[in-house]
Amino acid sequence: MADGATQIKRGRKFDQVLEGARKVFMADGYEGASVDDIAKSAEVSKATLYSYFPDKRLLFMEVARIECCRQTEHALEIIDMAQPVRDVLCNMCQHMMKFFLSPFGQRVFRICVAESDRFPELGREFYESGPGHVAASIMSYFDSAIERGELKIEDRRLAAHQLIELCKADLFPRLIFGIDTEFSDAEIDHVVTGAVDLFLARYAA
Repeated sequence: MADGATQIKRGRKFDQVLEGARKVFMADGYEGASVDDIAKSAEVSKATLYSYFPDKRLLFMEVARIECCRQTEHALEIIDMAQPVRDVLCNMCQHMMKFFLSPFGQRVFRICVAESDRFPELGREFYESGPGHVAASIMSYFDSAIERGELKIEDRRLAAHQLIELCKADLFPRLIFGIDTEFSDAEIDHVVTGAVDLFLARYAA
């Protein structure tokens, strides 16, 4: 695939191509994913694949965008927002950390960093649908928690991003720099508990 195109064409088999690409990217990563494998997984010809996504990076970023939105919506569906604020925040952080530490989450991060200089529009689009979308969902929860008198936050956007970054403490850098490749549930719980405790020390009403 060419590397310079920045336009996505939509059509009848668009979703079919994305689902096939998602399976291959999740299994083989970005570098390991071949056009032949993606076309075969999507059950389309290579010509059809190229007609929708002439750039492999565009295809990967679109898959990443949709996967991030899917993860966020799934978390919102299963988290009981009526629970005590500490329980809700712990559940949110657990879901965020699982994505950050997943093989797919790592690939998304590495590709965004590697290609952001040459393709800044991809970085912006992914940010809006990934971290930006997550932050917006957290801010929406903040509104209800503030109204109930559970939280006291003046800058909701800053607070949302602070919570996201607290979830990356310790484990995420160790993973990105190749120091460790797997973490136990106890290690993840330890970071989540610390993140929520620190957040509530600042913002609990």
